[in-house]
Amino acid sequence: MLANYIVLMKLRVVELLLVTTVPALFLASNGVPDLKITIATLIGGTLAAGGANTLNMILESESDKLMARTADRPVATGVISKSHATWFAIALVTLSLSTFIVFTNVLATLLTAFAVLFYVFGYTMMLKKNTSQNIVWGGIAGCMPVLIGQAAVTNSLTLTSFLFFLVVFFWTPPHFWALAVKYRDQYKSADFPMLPVVAPMSSVIKQMWFHSTFMVITSIAVLLSADISLWLILAASALSVGWKWQLIRLSKSESDIDASRLFNWSITFLSIYSLLIVFGVLLK
Repeated sequence: MLANYIVLMKLRVVELLLVTTVPALFLASNGVPDLKITIATLIGGTLAAGGANTLNMILESESDKLMARTADRPVATGVISKSHATWFAIALVTLSLSTFIVFTNVLATLLTAFAVLFYVFGYTMMLKKNTSQNIVWGGIAGCMPVLIGQAAVTNSLTLTSFLFFLVVFFWTPPHFWALAVKYRDQYKSADFPMLPVVAPMSSVIKQMWFHSTFMVITSIAVLLSADISLWLILAASALSVGWKWQLIRLSKSESDIDASRLFNWSITFLSIYSLLIVFGVLLK
């Protein structure tokens, strides 16, 4: 039974949120962050995201039944009731906010609360079934760990943290659309108007190029703002070339296979980019 509650938290999705939280902590500290704050932020962030993801599964349980990739989720199958899942989500979010307020500060706590509320009410309830640009604006919730990490250390926000926020903001749509290409038939059956469902592939790719271009620009801007070493800026530029190459392949083929490759590369990009930031801060 415990395993089913863990599934509700979508920990594989949470991993990507933590990937951007760690470099944000290093940037905010201009070095190795305080261990107590780091642990509290990572645990609090995991609990908050887990709670938000649980609420998402509750709200989308009927739609989940219509998609093969989500039909076996605990609430959709009835393994966990909606009431039990709701209490679990409330407990996770409460523990998260308690962790932040005790071990960090008010700003980090408020930003975390905003992230949860925006993901549940903004993305899940308002945007996801009503606009093909749902992930563009709904993705703001996934950008929040960058600001939360900064706030947890300094109780303030900086230009660098907002630029890092924009990197994740522009990264999110092509990352998600690449996945949505593979599952567009399932999204259509569940009445989710994801861009690959309602727009021709040429339009999807054009919008991917738009967001990817600004992702690259802001990714370099973060390193410049943080005064990161030139060789790491060059490494990040090379990483961006890899992303663009995958996008070029998809532009030529418009195939599900190349969309999956771009999806996997997007995860690689964000992970390595985050690592470069950590190295850059440590090598100052």
